[in-house]
Amino acid sequence: MPPIEIRPFRRSDRDQLTALVNAHIDAVLPGVSVSPNAVLGQLERSPDEPIVGPWIVARETLVALRDGVLAAAVHLVRYGDDNRVGADMRGTGELTWLLFRPQEGAVADALCAAGLATLRRLGVTSIHADGGLPAPATYGVPARWPHVAAALDRAGFRPGERIEAVLVADLADLPGATGRPDLALRFELGDNAPRFSAVHGDRVVGHYEVQSDLTAGGTLSRLDGWADTWSLYVEPDFRRRGVATWLVGHAADRLRFGGARRLLDYAVIAPESDVEPGLLPFLTAIGFRELTRTTRGWTLGR
Repeated sequence: MPPIEIRPFRRSDRDQLTALVNAHIDAVLPGVSVSPNAVLGQLERSPDEPIVGPWIVARETLVALRDGVLAAAVHLVRYGDDNRVGADMRGTGELTWLLFRPQEGAVADALCAAGLATLRRLGVTSIHADGGLPAPATYGVPARWPHVAAALDRAGFRPGERIEAVLVADLADLPGATGRPDLALRFELGDNAPRFSAVHGDRVVGHYEVQSDLTAGGTLSRLDGWADTWSLYVEPDFRRRGVATWLVGHAADRLRFGGARRLLDYAVIAPESDVEPGLLPFLTAIGFRELTRTTRGWTLGR
């Protein structure tokens, strides 16, 4: 077997690394890919993490090569120790992602060991793992990446309890807006994206936040036509009264008008949540289908 070379990432590796990133994205999101610039951007900063990103004090990416071909890569971050960092992440290290072709398990094991050694040299208090790539819906360890889950297991990581379903709908299949005499629609910018609110009298009884442009100003061009859900919530005493369907219908009409074709959404499977009970069957009933399920909270030595 040819020897394995493990070393820090170089910019000359960017095309091979991008191909590896896109292979993992495509396993979750059909037809979606990102550019080398998007990959390099994630290695240098956290553009999609305005809260957690500034907590990072060190970043390093290691690659493993066999016969000069990039066979595996791992991106590492170390969070700061000061009080501005969230208590559960203070002083911790993370494998932000571990990527490799399924046939390169031995290479991945060697690279993962090198990554863990690097984090330990940085003096971390604990080590976690995730799968967050520079594309939506590619976080945690999706079921489409069983080779990654197996490698983390071999390295001593154990999955957390949180499991989420990742879903997608063709907007053509979703219901449209309907009139309801008991509800008024309020549309405004929400906390993270445009928000559709259902107002009953003077009370907001539900809201739906959805982002219609995932291209990051055109830099992620293969995400043109995709939209992403931030939150869907209905007050408990208004659930099972068609409010959520009504909100989704109004949002779907606006998304279709703007040229979007597909909409992502997410539902917590475990542990059961009292915030969104019944969300998964609701989404599948109105036209969503599952892309994958993803496991969060991988921790070393649990």
